Amino acid sequence: MQIIPLLLKELEQEAQITHKMLERVPDDKFDWKPHPKSMSIRHLATHLAEISAWPAFGLQTSELDFATMDYKPTEVHSTKDLLDLLDKSVASAKAALEKASDEDLLPTWTMRSGETIHAVYTKYEMIRHSIAQTIHHRAQLGVYLRLLNIPIPGSYGPSADDHNF
Repeated sequence: MQIIPLLLKELEQEAQITHKMLERVPDDKFDWKPHPKSMSIRHLATHLAEISAWPAFGLQTSELDFATMDYKPTEVHSTKDLLDLLDKSVASAKAALEKASDEDLLPTWTMRSGETIHAVYTKYEMIRHSIAQTIHHRAQLGVYLRLLNIPIPGSYGPSADDHNF
């Protein structure tokens, strides 16, 4: 069995669901957050859109070191910016996966903060982790939208807003 086609299919399916969720984010609520310790919608939605590029990052690197990285979130100012960022991220991941072989999924990939190791995955596991993170943060965004009384699109079937339950 070849794994790359399965990952590409899953990535595309999750991207479509994520697109539906991100298109619900209102431009005038980008700075809203449900709690002082929570991320703003802008921060959360930007992170969600960027995660789709993680498979490319995982295939092209052997680790992520939070202590040495120079990460700056992409600046977004509108829902259109979020959707464009998602499209760019997904395209990056697809291109990297299409060039990869199943053997490229076997080397290890490490997430660390200096000497502190958070996780050691195979590159396959790192890609699956990124998909899990997409699902996790998409659900988190769904809670934000629900608190703002914004209808939630269905993910793996209809949502309560798709039907009169």
